Amino acid sequence: MSPLNEDQAKEYWRRNLSLMVKLMVIWFVVSYGFGIILFDVLNQIQIGGYKLGFWFAQQGSIYVFVGLIFYYAKKMSALDREFGVEEDE
Repeated sequence: MSPLNEDQAKEYWRRNLSLMVKLMVIWFVVSYGFGIILFDVLNQIQIGGYKLGFWFAQQGSIYVFVGLIFYYAKKMSALDREFGVEEDE
């Protein structure tokens, strides 16, 4: 693991924060937008006998959040390798 100079550290954190903001916006849209604001519109669609709005409000946002966690871990691992700060195994 090599230390980063100040410019590299700033770029690393800028890209990390950018990724986090994008993922949080996706989660917000799915959990708040689909589960609350678009609830009635999505309830017109049924999947497996359940209304889609209900599904997003109860489970969809959790599944999306777990998926975003795995995506974030993969992207951060790639970013760590790019900047030479990956953890030794």
